[in-house]
Amino acid sequence: MDSVSKDVINDLPDELLCHILSFLTTKEAASTSILSRRWRNLLAFVPNLEFDDSVFLHPDKRVKNPLYEAGLFGFVYVVNNKRLKLSTSFVDFVDRILDLQGNSALDNFSLKVADHHDPVDQDSVIPWIHKVLVRGLSDLRLVVDLKDWRSRLPKKIFLSETLVKLTLQIRDGPSINVKNVHLPKLKTLYLKSVLFDDRELGFCKLLSGCYILEELVLDHIWSCFWDSCSVSVSTLKRLTSCCENMKICDVHDDNQYSVSFDTPNVVYLEYAEAIATTYPKVNFASLVEAKIDIWMTDDQIEAVGFGDNEENFMVGNAAAFLVGISNVRVLYLSSDSLEVLTYCCKPITVFNNLTHLTIESNPKVGLKPLPKLLKNSPKLETLVFQDLLHIDIEAEEHVAISSISVKVLKIFISDAEKIEKKIEKVKHFLETMPNVQQLVLYYGVKVSSQLQMLSRLASPKCKIHLIPSNL
Repeated sequence: MDSVSKDVINDLPDELLCHILSFLTTKEAASTSILSRRWRNLLAFVPNLEFDDSVFLHPDKRVKNPLYEAGLFGFVYVVNNKRLKLSTSFVDFVDRILDLQGNSALDNFSLKVADHHDPVDQDSVIPWIHKVLVRGLSDLRLVVDLKDWRSRLPKKIFLSETLVKLTLQIRDGPSINVKNVHLPKLKTLYLKSVLFDDRELGFCKLLSGCYILEELVLDHIWSCFWDSCSVSVSTLKRLTSCCENMKICDVHDDNQYSVSFDTPNVVYLEYAEAIATTYPKVNFASLVEAKIDIWMTDDQIEAVGFGDNEENFMVGNAAAFLVGISNVRVLYLSSDSLEVLTYCCKPITVFNNLTHLTIESNPKVGLKPLPKLLKNSPKLETLVFQDLLHIDIEAEEHVAISSISVKVLKIFISDAEKIEKKIEKVKHFLETMPNVQQLVLYYGVKVSSQLQMLSRLASPKCKIHLIPSNL
């Protein structure tokens, strides 16, 4: 059977074998070269290369690599009839793979290097990028974390006629100079921890040279470094702008003065940033789904604390941003976003197309803005609560909620903490929302027997579903 299997594999054409190897990491694909001379030659035509120095063998273990036993890269030599194995560096490994492939066509090139792994310097990285850019590359991914890296990224990256996807994550590296940008085929652009020479102007220059861009991901790019930013791309369909690591580190004192979006064809938005001071233009005319996590600055939070906390006390203005996303159909709001709705937005805009709303509770705010939000969502059919622990609804809020036309209510009960209190809150929803036809409870603990009693409180037209969940 083994011989038959080997024959079947060997009978496959080179093109198909290369296609199979393209799904492996470069290290794994290179290991197949010990099978035969034919497999060694196949490596020269594998269209995808993925190099990650974090998974490269530690120096004292490299001799166990079958590549060296096979002598593929000349690391085995003979002295007095004895085979001696030499280790090699990550840099040598990449150099030899690229030399082996020469100028053969290359689709994807991924490089991940960091100072705390096998030592790699800029004098090696820059030539590698130059070599692969001339091979018809469609996907380039650079994740580089090198100290004292002063060399600029090759200008050819931003003048590529073939790139469809570009990922740049350059930590502690040089700022990017994009005086000339021409990326006629680029559809996906991912930027993380990237600095530009001209800051906002450099960023806008980069976008202006991406003529058919459809997806843009900005990860920790502007909030802490730029006073203003503008994203204006008419072809864009998906936009993600995240600075969550600043939130995790409890750094809330920085926000941008001005943020604008002129993206009329975006259908998916993920926005996690401190609330800007002003939004001169927000155009998401085609928006279908949005995940919004916006938070107040420390100064705004302090102002709320010193204020009288009355409903009319506003410390900011997020209204323009909400108006810009008001066409959304599916909306997720974080607990901090609820706080922004409470203290930074008056009035709450009307969401005429909203059918699905997910709410995260907040111990400081509860559901204060929810009644107005529900009242201004006339087509809302599905309401989801991530948890009930911090949800406390006043009597007047119950009256407002009871009048909405929500048909499906979904509630996540993540653990057994204060389970009795959570069940009481579910009861209140059933009693005050007569239009609900379906209640879905997702629970992460064995409390189904306690939840079963809720079925007696539902109206005859309301069905209750209990679903185990790992959330």
